[in-house]
Amino acid sequence: MVAKKKETISGLIPLIFGLFVIVIVVLVIPTAVQYVGKAAGVPANLVFNYEGVLGKLPQPWRNLDQGGEEPKEMLASVVEEVKELNPEYIRLDHIYDAFKVVSRTDGRLTYDWTGLDKAIEVILATGAKPFLSLSYMPIVISSGDMIAPAKDWNEWGQVVQATIEHYSGRSQKNIDGIIYEVWNEPDLFGGYKTYGGKNYLEMYSASAKAAARAQNVNPFEIGGPATTGLYQNWEERLIKYVAANDLRMDFLSWHRYSYDLEQYERDARQARKWAENIPALVNLKFYVTEWGHNSEVDPGYDEKFGAIHTLAGARVMMGSIDRAVLFEIKDGPGAEKYWGRWGILTHEKFGTPEKKPRYHALQFLNNLGPYRLSVAGEGSWIKSIASTDDKGNLKIMVVNYDPKGLHSEAVPMTFENLPKGNFKITRTEFMGSSRTLNVATTSATWKTSEFFTPNSAAMFTVEF
Repeated sequence: MVAKKKETISGLIPLIFGLFVIVIVVLVIPTAVQYVGKAAGVPANLVFNYEGVLGKLPQPWRNLDQGGEEPKEMLASVVEEVKELNPEYIRLDHIYDAFKVVSRTDGRLTYDWTGLDKAIEVILATGAKPFLSLSYMPIVISSGDMIAPAKDWNEWGQVVQATIEHYSGRSQKNIDGIIYEVWNEPDLFGGYKTYGGKNYLEMYSASAKAAARAQNVNPFEIGGPATTGLYQNWEERLIKYVAANDLRMDFLSWHRYSYDLEQYERDARQARKWAENIPALVNLKFYVTEWGHNSEVDPGYDEKFGAIHTLAGARVMMGSIDRAVLFEIKDGPGAEKYWGRWGILTHEKFGTPEKKPRYHALQFLNNLGPYRLSVAGEGSWIKSIASTDDKGNLKIMVVNYDPKGLHSEAVPMTFENLPKGNFKITRTEFMGSSRTLNVATTSATWKTSEFFTPNSAAMFTVEF
């Protein structure tokens, strides 16, 4: 009997060892390789397919934000500079407190739109449409200060309805396509939550119902919550709440300040996952309504680093985020001209506003063509956007972003299915010089290698 047990155990040893090897191969090794690969990074090997047209080029970067640096209209001095960037939308917050819109007369709410009208007129003068953050709480309806809840959410609803009817109303300002966002960073400004006494869901419900009551208005959008980040206890709860209560929500919004490009991608995937199984929100849009590398004052906003982050960030959000609203257009009036503020333009306190590198990054992106081409082989640091213009010429942006400022890379670039052999390729450095190469070839495929120093970018134009 003992001998048979030994034989049985002896026979099981190879099987146990085999199972152990399978576990190692299937579970441990891939995890280890993934960890090492991520730590070391993956080099790029870019492949551009001339025939791989994906449709119209998404341009989420054509949306700008002006924060409440001063309690007044701030953009009149930079209309021409902003117009050059061809923005689709300009976002404003502080619309009720900065412009003192709401008061009470004989027990009724009354409105003075004079100051906010001027700010909206300046936005329209840039060629953009208004994106209005419905903030902050008018003191006459507040239970405390300008970030406290309304004493009566019905009165907040009256303010929202009046705002929509004034600007979107066909018999009033008659502006088409305005975006209304319910509050700004409610988790920070007011300490709101999605439950309890300071319940953002009550604010959103009152706002959405007010939007539904608005009469004789042009098409507009309404959404939120514009939190300081993407949080499950905010965004997912809001999604479920609006679905359960049959409320209108055209977009889900949040803010993201991060050096980590993968964070922007994770946000987009997660937000879509929360909404994907709710039929009522099948057309929900996803907006990042403030973004940059640091939510605090940072020298990078005055330097090339901020621009390279903008180029790379625009690439990773393209196709997954519908609007990425860059914060912000103009610095507030600091003690110095350059003080690490978020603006892409300096303040006029120090003379004519100057364009910072992030301004030039947006211009750089706008040099791309209107049609998107497929790109394969991006790496950990190297990102690329490929496009064609109306003449069929290629315009390709390549950026090398490393938050540590250390990584350089020689990037193999392969062009496939080229229309004919002879062409001219020009490399234009971001905020730098250009060089051109004339290529004569009989092949539809052409290969080259281009070197990128840390935190650099270039635009490649291929003319046939």
